[in-house]
Amino acid sequence: MKLLKIHTLDKGWHDRDEVLLYAAFQILVDFVEQEHPDKLIDWNATEEHRRVWKEMRSLYRWWTKIRPARHSPLNDKQLAVPPLRFQKIPDSEMYEMVEPDRKKYAAYYRALKKHGQLEQKWYEEDQRNLHRLIEIRGHLWT
Repeated sequence: MKLLKIHTLDKGWHDRDEVLLYAAFQILVDFVEQEHPDKLIDWNATEEHRRVWKEMRSLYRWWTKIRPARHSPLNDKQLAVPPLRFQKIPDSEMYEMVEPDRKKYAAYYRALKKHGQLEQKWYEEDQRNLHRLIEIRGHLWT
């Protein structure tokens, strides 16, 4: 039995849907980089082989080059991030978060909104590419 080490997943807790995505693409990366299918398989043997090899290279390039280049506006070092502050709720042992000044941190809230839109777009892109990978999984052998 071979252990799958997911090199691109940061340490710490991750929801299973994210682990599934990263595991599937780690299998593709391991296949391309360790099994060297470009040297062991005649990808020009049939039209199907050519199509699958093109798809495999496209997915590999997306996972290793394009996806890691994603940039969230929240990662901007110049962005002023509001402090996380709490205040005690009167007559209680509980605390509540103090809402930051939205005018003072307007750029942060714009970046937060843009980040949310990008996250949705990226999720859909991840989903499409995971489906593409599943479609060619029968060719991941040497």
